[in-house]
Amino acid sequence: MTRLYYFAYGSNMSTRRLGERIQTARPVSQATLSGHALRWHKQGRDGSGKCDAFPTGKNSHCVIGVLYEIAEQEQPLLDQFEGVGAGYEVASVELCLPSGERAAAFTYRATRIDSSFLPYHWYKEHVIQGAREHALPKAYIEQLAAAVSIEDIDRVRHNRELLIYR
Repeated sequence: MTRLYYFAYGSNMSTRRLGERIQTARPVSQATLSGHALRWHKQGRDGSGKCDAFPTGKNSHCVIGVLYEIAEQEQPLLDQFEGVGAGYEVASVELCLPSGERAAAFTYRATRIDSSFLPYHWYKEHVIQGAREHALPKAYIEQLAAAVSIEDIDRVRHNRELLIYR
């Protein structure tokens, strides 16, 4: 079975969340993507904002996330969950691992951007849960927690999304 490296920086940092989408995901390491900044401006299909590793070209900007190993045959399924062709595109990235090693991976980059979109509380919670689970730096987690989010009026969806943490 051929394996691929996938860089998760949003809700898929949560192993539980990603595991509900694809079966073979295995966390490998924390990883940093330089020259990018985390934005919550991707237009979600549900009318809310989702994360984007937005290219800034500034080396001082970075997005911290999780490097996963997945089975190659599951990438099309993950592409479908992520909305490739309908809000995200696949992008190749070079990451820096805590060891100083470099790693090549694929990730998703937003193609539908609107800064007026805000994430739902439950989506932000997925992101924070994943960041804590993988022991991302405290200051970065605080930055994630400080992001403005909104209530989802669909309480059934809200409860269903957070059920995996109970």
